[in-house]
Amino acid sequence: HKAIRKELIENNRLQAVISMPSGVFKPYAGVSTAVLICTKDPAGTNDVWFYDMKADGFSLDDKRSPIDDNDIPDVIERFNNLENEKDRKRTEQSFFVPKQEIVDNEYDLSINKYKEIEYVPVEYPPTEEILADIKALEKEFQTALAELEKLL
Repeated sequence: HKAIRKELIENNRLQAVISMPSGVFKPYAGVSTAVLICTKDPAGTNDVWFYDMKADGFSLDDKRSPIDDNDIPDVIERFNNLENEKDRKRTEQSFFVPKQEIVDNEYDLSINKYKEIEYVPVEYPPTEEILADIKALEKEFQTALAELEKLL
């Protein structure tokens, strides 16, 4: 597999990797899939455009019912205007990856290898406050249980 990816990058021009979600080809196959767009070009690849497609206009279950979410028009629009994609960040839905970075990652074409995820810190109340809430709920539960026992 690595040899095939190396051939696509070194002896052809790999233009794009469009990562599709698992379930796009259900009920026939449930695995995630990527579309590779390349042309025969002995000069090889420069930068590769990656797109993380989340929806194709159908549900991702076995029924494949129509839904409103559909990234396909966006994929086409962005692919036809790649010059506007150069400054996009790795946290966005599409971005470029330099050839050398792909080579350094042993020709791995998985978008998750290059995508950056923004983690939003979650703030929780202090432990004492959580414990106080649990104690209050426990007291409420005990009161309700006592009332139930009286009814029996």
